[in-house]
Amino acid sequence: MLDQLLPPSMFQSIALLPQADMPVTLLTRHSIRELANGQGLAGYNLQLTESGRNLAYAWGAYLLQHSDRYIAQCISSPIQRCLDTASLMIAGAAQLDETQAFEDIQQDANIDIVEQGLLVEPGSFVVDINQAAPYFRAQGALGFMNSFIRHDLPGMKHPIRGVLDILELLYKQSCDQAHRLNLAVSHDTILAALIAVIAGQQQILPQDWPEMMEGLFIWFEGDYFADAELHWIWRAEHHQVSIAHLLQQLRVAPVD
Repeated sequence: MLDQLLPPSMFQSIALLPQADMPVTLLTRHSIRELANGQGLAGYNLQLTESGRNLAYAWGAYLLQHSDRYIAQCISSPIQRCLDTASLMIAGAAQLDETQAFEDIQQDANIDIVEQGLLVEPGSFVVDINQAAPYFRAQGALGFMNSFIRHDLPGMKHPIRGVLDILELLYKQSCDQAHRLNLAVSHDTILAALIAVIAGQQQILPQDWPEMMEGLFIWFEGDYFADAELHWIWRAEHHQVSIAHLLQQLRVAPVD
């Protein structure tokens, strides 16, 4: 079931993770949900399907078994399908027979899932929802996020500022303890925009859009966020950029 529902590159990405003494964050879209009507923002009331629940559980178990890491901390969008994805991934990892886990480390099933508003769509990127919402309804998710990364929308942060806010959140969540996998569960819009901005892309194409339960692995090198080097693995490719580079782009951006 797992290999039929999870994007294949997620398995391939595990092989590219750094040594286990480097803590890593998996920033992931929630698992498979009920279908939405229309092209705009999926309703907050859409829940995980049975396949989605099974996928999240199985993926959590697979990560513990194959990544040489255990889920140590978890933040999530407060939308129920994200919270359910997080809890099922943690539960799946915790239910592995201890003989299958690495060394003597066992997953704790009682990890607190901290609700984080920055991970709600469009969450971190919105300054005034009343200004921005009509454009989301008119343009749909893909069109809206492309307008956002071009900084063409009223009521929205500068795209680099919005992305830096999320990255700083993830940086603060990380720590220096080995074998840690921090989990952050969010939505397709958040992942699509973040990936485009850190990769320096000017357009998100349909094929770039994150699938359900697809995510990127992130880690930082550096003692301070502003000086850190950001690494990420997306679709089995390793990339990196300095936070200083993103900050410099923000400083030279035109002022509205």
